[in-house]
Amino acid sequence: MKWIKEFLDGERIIGQLLVVSATKGVTEKGMNYINVTFQDKSGTLDAKKWDASDEDLQILVPGTVVNVDGRINVYKGANQMKINEVSKVTDLSEIDLSSFQRVSPIPLELMKKKLDAYLNSFTDKDVEVITRAVISHFYDKYITYPAAVKIHHEFGSGIIHHSLAMADLAEDIAKRYPEVDRDILVAGALMHDIGKTIEYENPLMPAQTTEGKLCGHIAIMYAEFKKIVDNLNIKSEVPILLEHMILAHHGKLEWGSPVAPATREAWLLSQIDLIDSHLMVLSKALEPIEEGSFTPRLWVMDDVSFYKPKNRKK
Repeated sequence: MKWIKEFLDGERIIGQLLVVSATKGVTEKGMNYINVTFQDKSGTLDAKKWDASDEDLQILVPGTVVNVDGRINVYKGANQMKINEVSKVTDLSEIDLSSFQRVSPIPLELMKKKLDAYLNSFTDKDVEVITRAVISHFYDKYITYPAAVKIHHEFGSGIIHHSLAMADLAEDIAKRYPEVDRDILVAGALMHDIGKTIEYENPLMPAQTTEGKLCGHIAIMYAEFKKIVDNLNIKSEVPILLEHMILAHHGKLEWGSPVAPATREAWLLSQIDLIDSHLMVLSKALEPIEEGSFTPRLWVMDDVSFYKPKNRKK
């Protein structure tokens, strides 16, 4: 079967897809339907099952792989599927889970090498010791876990992908503005989202843990950071500067930061985080849109519909 990103308008699709979500609805005429989001490693696809039965809803359980027979149609510039039939996969040995987990488009080995290069690049020894200790503590999940459930970098190795992209931006900014503490800013970029290794579970289909729902990754990370760094017995102000970076990286109190950025590096980190996360949201929204068309309104980006310009290089 083709990958979701390869589906074409009018094409009939028969194969296996992962159910991400399924919600029941009723039309004005009293007809039952189910809104479904499917996923494979290439992306997601919205779908509808019209004249749906209770049995259909029992089959379309989020987190399960199902057999699908449907047809693709383009709606508002994006692919959708009209589901004809769905059924359970009776032989679980037929399921290749690696086909359904979305992962970073950058090979993990390349990202691990870049991370090592950054860890070897610090000139401030306190920054280096702290950053190595914290990342080492969470390493296995840091390099494999998603950075979100559905907003941005919601794929395998999303945390390290997002963190390295931010570190690259931090490096460029520090070169342009020599008054910026490069080591503090890069370290903040690498560590700011490590709390998500505890906030989330199930890399195949990310979901929040109970601790994640009740506390959030910023509070989780602050507590974990304090435990690790206190054992290092560092006497400089580097620990408190990095603690502030973690606490303030969402930029505003109403966006979930316990404190607002109060150092140059903390403010820069919040802006870099905003740039990288929002560009990921925008790229994802624009990918399925035809040239010369608009995306749906993106609530995370001030509820604006973005235009996809026509390719002038053809």
